[in-house]
Amino acid sequence: MKKITLLFCLALFASFARAQSGLECVEVEVYYISDANDSIGNDFISLAPGTLPAGSVTYRVYANLLQGYNFQAVYGVPGHELRLETTTMFFNNEDRGTTSPTYTKTQARANTVMLDSWFSVGAGCASNFGILKSEDDGVATVVNNTTTPGPLLQNTASAIGIPLTTQDGLIATAAIPLSVTFVGFSGPELNVFDNTTNGNLLSTTNASWAALGGSKGPDTVINRVLIGQFTTKGIFSFKLNIQVGTPSGGVQNFVAENPVGNEVQLPCLIFNSDSIWTDVHEQNSSSPSSMISVYPNPAEDFVMVAMNNSTRQYLQGALRIYDMAGKMVLNKNVAADEEKRKERIDISSLKSGIYFIETIVDGMISHQKFVKN
Repeated sequence: MKKITLLFCLALFASFARAQSGLECVEVEVYYISDANDSIGNDFISLAPGTLPAGSVTYRVYANLLQGYNFQAVYGVPGHELRLETTTMFFNNEDRGTTSPTYTKTQARANTVMLDSWFSVGAGCASNFGILKSEDDGVATVVNNTTTPGPLLQNTASAIGIPLTTQDGLIATAAIPLSVTFVGFSGPELNVFDNTTNGNLLSTTNASWAALGGSKGPDTVINRVLIGQFTTKGIFSFKLNIQVGTPSGGVQNFVAENPVGNEVQLPCLIFNSDSIWTDVHEQNSSSPSSMISVYPNPAEDFVMVAMNNSTRQYLQGALRIYDMAGKMVLNKNVAADEEKRKERIDISSLKSGIYFIETIVDGMISHQKFVKN
């Protein structure tokens, strides 16, 4: 059942580019934001769990591929740096945390290991794919059973989108996600994301994390592959280069900058959380949801949707409305117009109730809730 999440789609490409490129975009999901209870509870856990400041944001990074293509690697080579960085430290859970998600769902119930920082080629934990919370069916959701000082991972702030207690973004299928293969990394480089060391930077021009044979998403039509999860209270940024396999057995290489030959440069391969919300320490002050306004609320026959303070080029957009069951009841394209920042949406045909409006503008997805009288 489709529900709503907070998701940043960092690039929208023209139809021609979509037809030629197996990598549509890189998407970053705000998976969770730790609160004071998580911080205190984390300190109660034995085996020195690692520092988890309140307000730490857990980001999940996905490669969104066309159907038939497969994810092969994130890499750094001379001329194409692979870089992951935070202005503070990455959170590493020192109990079950590793450089890839090998903990089980049973182990996830015991502490904060679900927020560990790691690399992936599809998995969210052992034998489970990582998927957007909005695409989770809510079956077998992890329920934390910590008793002292109390259950963790319970934050329901609107900036998180769907709470982890409702849908955890983990799904078991008949297929088993591939394991990560690390190529060329030195011990100190990977230690930034192990379970004993804290660090703030991974930078390499001679290494990769890869899926041998190629990895596809659990839904091969949507074909979205989770490639990493990173938790930090600081400003999170990355510069990625991605290789994908084509349906015919060839490869395509997508780079963050300095393309050579057949390499394709994609803006979505560079990310900085400070450009999305100016202060990730404040859970609601500058979240993407604050970048749109929906009024009147409650509404009768129409709602106005205003795009606030958008400074990026207005490439294309869409408005979608979902009911409380996650069913899409309206889908409207928004014409490219740098001056027009308001849309009037006719909702007279909708039944009374609570709805979510999803706005996609300048490549960013955000959500607001409104009431139809």
